[in-house]
Amino acid sequence: MGILSKIFSKSRSQEDGIFFDSIHKILGFPPKNIDHYRKAFTHRSSNKLNEEGNPINYERLEFLGDAMLSAVIAAHLFNKAPLGDEGYLTKMRSKIVSREHLNELGKDLNLIRFIESKVPVQHFGENIHGNIFESLIGAIYLDKGYDFCEKFIQKRVIIPYVDISRLEGKVISYKSLVIEWCQKEKKIFHYDIFEDNAIDGQRLFGVKLSIDDKVIAKARATSKKKAEEKASQRAYFAFQQKMDKK
Repeated sequence: MGILSKIFSKSRSQEDGIFFDSIHKILGFPPKNIDHYRKAFTHRSSNKLNEEGNPINYERLEFLGDAMLSAVIAAHLFNKAPLGDEGYLTKMRSKIVSREHLNELGKDLNLIRFIESKVPVQHFGENIHGNIFESLIGAIYLDKGYDFCEKFIQKRVIIPYVDISRLEGKVISYKSLVIEWCQKEKKIFHYDIFEDNAIDGQRLFGVKLSIDDKVIAKARATSKKKAEEKASQRAYFAFQQKMDKK
């Protein structure tokens, strides 16, 4: 083995050791097959292929992790809310595994530091944090099985964040609340874009919410959907007492 090969081999070994230790610390138990976790943080832009020519990236693990997370949360709610019907349990699970909450979990663990990508990190959207959090759960399931997967979700999601009484009052979508209230009260509502500009290379949408032909709230955000949600939140606070009586 040449000098360069020895140096490369040693640095690669050190890199593997650092990655292993970091993952071990996050999980609370040692990984068995570190390759599952490397795949959990491999973005499709890396253009990696396995020996069969299939893409190597976190997307399939994300799908698996989403299913495992939903299953563990569903079982927890089933046991902790014995009087909750199917609709209640589904609504509560949605609050726990909302995209916003998953993004927060990914950020709390600073998982973005492990991402392997040809795209600069600053160009990723917010959802990358939740996506790789789910892919990490998928990797745990493949590596250690259901029991360890459940243990991780209990430690990182359920124990610190799942308070059923508090979640009952948590709003997932202000837009849904506004629409539901307007429909019940026979009010005419519509969302209109009044601004669509690019500022410093970032696109901004301005949306106004009108109820019974009166503009109730306006908001700006980096997407039409986010602007609508922000305007709906402002409308909710303007009509909170009436809406809470629905």
